Amino acid sequence: MSTPVETVADALAQAWRDKRPADAAPLERLLLGPEDAYAVQDQVARASGWFDAAVPRHWKSGGASRPAVMTHAPLPPQRVWPSPSDARAAHFNLRLIEAEVALRLGREVGADDAAALTPEAAPALVDAMTVSIEIVDSRWQQARDAGALLKLADLQSHGALVLGEWVPFAARDWAQQNCIVAIGNAAPKRFRGTHSLNDPAWLLPNWLRHVTRHGATVPRGTVVTTGTWCGMLEAHRGDRVHAVFDGIGEAEVQL
Repeated sequence: MSTPVETVADALAQAWRDKRPADAAPLERLLLGPEDAYAVQDQVARASGWFDAAVPRHWKSGGASRPAVMTHAPLPPQRVWPSPSDARAAHFNLRLIEAEVALRLGREVGADDAAALTPEAAPALVDAMTVSIEIVDSRWQQARDAGALLKLADLQSHGALVLGEWVPFAARDWAQQNCIVAIGNAAPKRFRGTHSLNDPAWLLPNWLRHVTRHGATVPRGTVVTTGTWCGMLEAHRGDRVHAVFDGIGEAEVQL
């Protein structure tokens, strides 16, 4: 008999294979906490053959506020693309857009380093940053209405990640950071200082402790995208999405 983690993982792996969302309703009570959801992530990744290294190269991480629980997900390399990208051939059940800033580690980080890391010291680990577009998707029929643990198990609703050109990381006044997002023919939307954590690098200690919690070392060059500046904006097949962060760069994807 399958365990609850195996049951959820099997449903998600099949949804990825069949490109057809699964019904979350009968699975809502199976996962008891975040560690169950992370175990599902691991099982789906193994079943799908996504990663050939101990630590995936790309991650998403974030939370609604600093007091909130941070969540994390490894990203399949097949769904991480350079900007500008053409995603018209890619399958999505849902297309929601998050404009983000991604950070790249300038050196490897082990479990002891991660355990001792503070938010104040974390930026010293970063060598580069870029604009990223997270395309939010779901393998659940209930999509946005699925339970939090099932969303976390589903790579925190990851669809694809588009990365702009890398630029050197430097301290900046994130409260004054401007972001412009244009989707299709709609008027561009403007945001300023709207990151939920007030500083994308603030989450690095929490994320690194998660990745190293079983003793792994995070390699130099590992990338994490750090949460939306624009909420989740509706997009549709055929839309061109363009995100610009003043002083950092831009990213673009054709849906």
